[in-house]
Amino acid sequence: MTGIRGTLRRTRRRIGAAAGVVTALAAGFALAGTGTAQAAAGCQVTYAVGGQWQGGFSANVTVKNLGDAISGWRLTWAFPSGQQVTQAWNATVTASGANVTAADVGYNAAIPTNGSASFGFNGSWSGANTAPTSFALNGVACTGATTPPTTPPPTTPPPTTPPPVTDAMTAVAAMQPGWNLGNSLDAVGPDETAWGNPRITPELLDNVRAQGFKSIRIPVTWSAHTGGAPNHTIAAAYLNRVKEVVDWALADGFYVMINIHHDSWQWINTMPTDRTGVLTRYNAIWTQLATTFRGSSPKLVFESVNEPQFTGSSGDAQNATLLNELNTSFYRIVRASGGNNANRLLVLPTLHTSSEQARLDELRSTFTALNDPFLIATVHFYGYWPFSVNVAGGTRFDATVQKDLTDSFDRVHDTFVARGIPVIIGEYGLLGFDRHTGTIQQGEKLKFFEFLGHYARSKKLTTMLWDNGQHFHRTGLTWQDPELFGQIKSSWTTRSGTASADQVFSARASAITSKSLTLNLNGTSFVGLQQGTTDLVPGTDYTVSGDQLTLTAAALTRLHGNRAYGVNATLHARFSAGVPWRINVVTYDRPVLSNATGTTGAFALPAQFRGDQLATMEAKYADGSNAGPHNWTSYKEFDVAFAPDYAGNRIVLKPEFFAEVNDGAPVTLTFHFWSGERVTYRVTRSGGTVTGTAG
Repeated sequence: MTGIRGTLRRTRRRIGAAAGVVTALAAGFALAGTGTAQAAAGCQVTYAVGGQWQGGFSANVTVKNLGDAISGWRLTWAFPSGQQVTQAWNATVTASGANVTAADVGYNAAIPTNGSASFGFNGSWSGANTAPTSFALNGVACTGATTPPTTPPPTTPPPTTPPPVTDAMTAVAAMQPGWNLGNSLDAVGPDETAWGNPRITPELLDNVRAQGFKSIRIPVTWSAHTGGAPNHTIAAAYLNRVKEVVDWALADGFYVMINIHHDSWQWINTMPTDRTGVLTRYNAIWTQLATTFRGSSPKLVFESVNEPQFTGSSGDAQNATLLNELNTSFYRIVRASGGNNANRLLVLPTLHTSSEQARLDELRSTFTALNDPFLIATVHFYGYWPFSVNVAGGTRFDATVQKDLTDSFDRVHDTFVARGIPVIIGEYGLLGFDRHTGTIQQGEKLKFFEFLGHYARSKKLTTMLWDNGQHFHRTGLTWQDPELFGQIKSSWTTRSGTASADQVFSARASAITSKSLTLNLNGTSFVGLQQGTTDLVPGTDYTVSGDQLTLTAAALTRLHGNRAYGVNATLHARFSAGVPWRINVVTYDRPVLSNATGTTGAFALPAQFRGDQLATMEAKYADGSNAGPHNWTSYKEFDVAFAPDYAGNRIVLKPEFFAEVNDGAPVTLTFHFWSGERVTYRVTRSGGTVTGTAG
């Protein structure tokens, strides 16, 4: 992924303060629809609340089979506090009052001895969210014992190798959706923990599969694990570790993609000046990989190289020639190695995995020359750059951001898919997520992912979410942001309604008035508005006229309560399809900034946010010219030049900002807040000293 190179900091975000895990041992685990006396039975159930917020929560449930293998399951429990399931994944969940039943969804019906199946759901609660402590499997109470079989179980035939892939387009469609195991085996360093992630475990892969992902891209960086020329032998321990992880993923039922990853910028990029050396090393690695994996399942897919790039080339023509040589050499090595590699699916990237038309045309020429029906094209997509990193005022998912996405996907579709060549978006996300997912405002990023999933479906593109640990917690095995994943998951199959904002602000210093939001129906219809499980009353609490949803002054007065700064109430707009749209009702007043002194290496200005949130910051000199980095725009990059610290009641101006500020020249900062407020502040750098004055 572009932007991950160098030092990486993982940020772990959680919604809400409550999280818990309850484990129960379940006995009498029987085949659904069969008698209970045919096999040893028993199981373990882990119920984990991964995130909780006002009126809502998310939970993951893992069922471990302690008895003989089963081919179907049904888990039942009762909520102690009357909670309700509102959305589920990887299980069919029904309820009658507080009683809940979760059943398998086919692909996860079979659970071997000591194997697990997992599912998750979003729920609502009021008053309390007490976790259930007792479960039953297939109608048998969970007592903690494992019953022996009364008759020998039927013989299970050994697993067979999946049949060879006969249609690349069908196979790639079956790979949707996909997930990236980022910043692990691709980490630059001594091993897979070098960038802060833990060692990969079967439990991690099991749980990712249980989230609904059908394919997994396992990026691998080989540079630190190969010997010298001419053989460039891969260290046996490392190659065995990669194969171990690949085999775990295949056993889970994933399509699996492996590649040569960060080597692209470590040594492959020197190909313009060291063609022979690079090609020798590249060919040696792929020769060893092709030999190691030629007997592996046809569901294992090879990708030639990640984000190919070349330093010091003469331009586009040479870049195209070099990439074609790499892709073609990779193709010939794999095909010549025999076994399942004779018709294994092979993935070829564009230069930089770009979706620019010239880059697509270059790759299409390679496909034409190779004329192989088992080839797949790949590009990456991280959105319109100012929005993707929050710079140049790119705070909103607007028409420009949307057009950038549709233009990109249209080009890819028209160049490849329309000609019968399948395409995988091998990585997608937002580049600002490299630092933390809070660099882009929550509602705006939800709209981005909702639309991306929809439009990729419409263009028959398979997508693989880039996750370097900032999305799915590698040890907690829960989503850092369940709301975000809920929107992503929903987009795989349907559209969701959204709105112009996910926040409604009322100034505490003013009388409460009605507030309106523009609904983006996205082909759905508006159903209603809820607070928790309580329906708001149309005509009294809100009105809908066309695409305008208006909250009445009377309703807002009730919702704001004592008008404490911050979120006073959370509503959910419900639509005929997809996930609800959360709306926070917020009390604020104009933020107050105070004078400060500090250094260019450590400067923070005191800030009373008073319920508001920072959207972006402008920086200009007295003559109106732009100050600081990216001086082609007055709007600076969020969390690179500046960052709010809400817990510390301050706004930090980072060393990267002052590194490009003229000495002795006062800079006027304008802080833009999501309420619409703008507050100015002046900073002056004098050598290593900074003086800040409130406007």
